[in-house]
Amino acid sequence: MEFNRFDTRPFPRAESELHSFVARVYAWMFFALMVTGVVAMIIASSPTLADAIIGNQVVFFGLLIGELAMVLGLVGLVRRMSPLVATLVFIAYSVLNGIVFSLIFLAFTAGSIATTFFITSATFGAMSIYGYVTQRDLTRFGSLLLMGLIGVIIAFVVNIFLANSILYWITSMIGILIFVGLTAYDTQKIKKMNSRVDVGTGEGEKAAVLGALALYLDFINIFLLLLNFTGQRN
Repeated sequence: MEFNRFDTRPFPRAESELHSFVARVYAWMFFALMVTGVVAMIIASSPTLADAIIGNQVVFFGLLIGELAMVLGLVGLVRRMSPLVATLVFIAYSVLNGIVFSLIFLAFTAGSIATTFFITSATFGAMSIYGYVTQRDLTRFGSLLLMGLIGVIIAFVVNIFLANSILYWITSMIGILIFVGLTAYDTQKIKKMNSRVDVGTGEGEKAAVLGALALYLDFINIFLLLLNFTGQRN
């Protein structure tokens, strides 16, 4: 979720151009979410496809590894990619995410998924607006949040072996707070990014894709963690 390959120091840029760039970022994010949701629903409604994923550990873990490889590749190698390749990798990642998400559609009731999605959308929207309009520099808070995220990931991994329910709920709650904060941080960072890239070039298009990826990951993680609290299992 870092954009270190782009200089984000601001300089004056037309307000209309800023709105255009941010709108493009959010359009890509919403498109990716739609792709993920549609793919998840299609697979969840097909017992044959769902069984092929659930019943085959090689396929399932292959999907997870593929997701991780795509994210790392997109963030780390984006400067070497053409805008078209970067966009296709992002779309492919959203498709793979949809395949994995189909298991969630099978595990939880449709009503609880819809409720959690609404809560996630409202929370995400509020923090995005705050990150966009605030004059406060969130860079320091972003660094703290990223360090906290590393700690939460380590705690989740450790708890795989401990299987401690209390630790699980605590880390889940902290994770929600971290990704809610990162939503504001990433939104402000995207706003600053616009001031150092030419939005009409290939670099601008790749910057938009990276910004969309960051917000997409924030939204997905808030949704998943909230579902642990609000979701009702089938």
